[in-house]
Amino acid sequence: MTAASDQHPFTAESAADEDLRALFGQSIAVFASLAGPAHVVETANPAFLATIGEHRARTGVPLAELMPELAGQGFIALLDEVYRTGEPYTGRDVRVVLDTGPHAREAFFDFTYEPRRDGRGDVVGIRVIGVETTQVKHAQHLMAEHRALLEQIARQAPLAEVLDGMARCIEDLAPREVLVSVLLADPDGRHLRHGAAPSLPDFYNQAIDGIATGEGVGSCGTAAHRREPVVVTDIATDPFWDDFRDLAEQAGVAACWSTPILARDGSLLGTFAMYHRTPRAPQELDLALARVFAGTAALAIERHHTEQARRDAEVRAEQAHAELTRAMRAEQKLRAEAEQRAAAAAELADRMRAAAAAQAAVPHPEQCRLGGADGCTEPAELKVADAWGDAAWGCHAHAEEALLTVRSAFIANEELGGLAAYLNRRPARARHTGGPHTG
Repeated sequence: MTAASDQHPFTAESAADEDLRALFGQSIAVFASLAGPAHVVETANPAFLATIGEHRARTGVPLAELMPELAGQGFIALLDEVYRTGEPYTGRDVRVVLDTGPHAREAFFDFTYEPRRDGRGDVVGIRVIGVETTQVKHAQHLMAEHRALLEQIARQAPLAEVLDGMARCIEDLAPREVLVSVLLADPDGRHLRHGAAPSLPDFYNQAIDGIATGEGVGSCGTAAHRREPVVVTDIATDPFWDDFRDLAEQAGVAACWSTPILARDGSLLGTFAMYHRTPRAPQELDLALARVFAGTAALAIERHHTEQARRDAEVRAEQAHAELTRAMRAEQKLRAEAEQRAAAAAELADRMRAAAAAQAAVPHPEQCRLGGADGCTEPAELKVADAWGDAAWGCHAHAEEALLTVRSAFIANEELGGLAAYLNRRPARARHTGGPHTG
């Protein structure tokens, strides 16, 4: 009985492990059974082995040896605590960096460390059960960032601000390091201009600003020309990069996947590129990010073009209104000046008629008769007449005023009072102006 009694709990525990292995064998949940204070991996399901990486998928070794990166993140110490106290531990949405070097990736897990006990109740190991929540975490982050970008577009934030924020968001969301660039197409679609590239060096952005769209012009020029994605996995060997290979090497980029940004009518708006520091082929997550954010970039750029066209139209309308206002004011000024000239001409004509009547008794008065109500004491030197036969003597200044203001007024051709007198009086001015007409 005693022997059977001692063996029964162990057999029950082993059977429970077998049941767990059966339950978790094909599950997407990770499962591993660890033994002893060294946490030796006795068994693990395919999901666990896939999570830690195929290059180290094996059992029979301590977890700290299999996954040394866990020690620095506190997970081995946490296993030690569960093994020592026998108290289970549950973590929610816990961040962990898996592997090192080029294989390193960030992941999130909901997990439980459950102590395993023998027939006497002593802890002999730990069961690890977890579900990776990385995709859920990334999806939540993606939706939050995407919503924020759409809100920026809706409130008409500057295009450069939207594109820069989008580039940083993708760089943060990508599972591996990525450097994002957005180029904007010129109106004629023949060249690409810098839009946003927060992580690429300035000299690189300046060098590719204005590159032509065409077959074989890097990843972006070719994608813009073809209106379809272009994937270059190794810049060092791809002929599309013959003219830019040295530049890419200086910038420290080795792969570039470019997606055209197209308007709803199919016209080219720009390109969206993802650069990598090592040769790489895209995974489905990378392509999905490119498609989602290329569409978002298209929305932002089209909205910017619409707003720019509206602002340009408003500026043109304001300029046209200002021109119309200036023309109307000029027309009003000209009309006022014409009215003033007409009034002055009428007044002078009246003076001439009055002077002509007064000269009936005195053919050549001594003083100017064209000074109007204020009178003029200057000598009467010139005789002016009009087409109606009215004539009057005046001083040089008032006679000139009549000649310039009264339509059809002229210098009367009389002895010492005609053109000869005028030329003798002001020879320099007469030669300069060509002289007035004579009657």
